[in-house]
Amino acid sequence: MPSKFTRPPFNSYTGKTDLVEHVSHYIQMMSLHAHNNALMCKVFPSSLGPTALRWFNGLKKGLVHSFSELIQEFGVRFMTCSWVLQLIDALLSMKMGAGETLRKYANRYLELYNEIGGGNEKIVASTFQMGLPEESGLRESLTLRPPEDMR
Repeated sequence: MPSKFTRPPFNSYTGKTDLVEHVSHYIQMMSLHAHNNALMCKVFPSSLGPTALRWFNGLKKGLVHSFSELIQEFGVRFMTCSWVLQLIDALLSMKMGAGETLRKYANRYLELYNEIGGGNEKIVASTFQMGLPEESGLRESLTLRPPEDMR
């Protein structure tokens, strides 16, 4: 370890969260040392929770020769924990629940929209409108003046 190295605070990988997000967070936190392949490998286990640490400790000696190989092995082992992006048609199933406030529905909708990562804005705005109750004043207003996008 370099003499002035201070271990950054990492989110501990539990095996139940997105592995790509975890690796991205790790690389970001270690960005000042990204050129030091050995240090990147040596510190990586400190970002792992118990399950992933058992996997790491069980790696065969000599199997991994670089940080990129370590991350590749990590990805192979925990692939089932990576999140799959939702498709835009997932928005079609969104409906405002009975007793749900407009704010809660909009927050749920926008959370799913953000997971999708974009798409045809007219369709997105239209599916939001279709999820509102038929007797909703907002739905009626959006029908009279259809929005171009979610803004």
